[in-house]
Amino acid sequence: MKVIFLQDVPNVASAGDMKMVANGYARNFLFPKRLAALATPAELQKLESRRQADAHRQAGLEQEAEALAQVLGELTIALKVRAGAKARIYGSVTTAAIAKEIKRLTGHEIDKHDIELEGPIRELGSHQVPIRLTKNVTANVNVLVEAKEEKEKE
Repeated sequence: MKVIFLQDVPNVASAGDMKMVANGYARNFLFPKRLAALATPAELQKLESRRQADAHRQAGLEQEAEALAQVLGELTIALKVRAGAKARIYGSVTTAAIAKEIKRLTGHEIDKHDIELEGPIRELGSHQVPIRLTKNVTANVNVLVEAKEEKEKE
């Protein structure tokens, strides 16, 4: 049976895909959960109009992401942390801390999962951090990790 997938189904198909599936799989699983619809001419027409609308919306998102990438590329985020000897810091700078600082400085909300760090930053200094804004747009932000000035106890 030929069906059009309305939502992503892991390991099977993505939303908008048209695929042949077993009759029982379609009737007993996909149709009741509204994951797919039968590939009729009317559904094909809806699919094509949905694809055009998605392409138009995606083009707008790409333009916004390019503008944000330009802003983020010029941005330097300064984070002050407690540090010990040899430029080692206590704790680490995580993607959540970077995302919070970006929101504070620019007003744009960046999901911490879009910040592509191999691991937490554990040393003082300047670090280039890539941020995936969309599938095709990535921005590099300069993160400057500095030691916090601590007051001496008397």
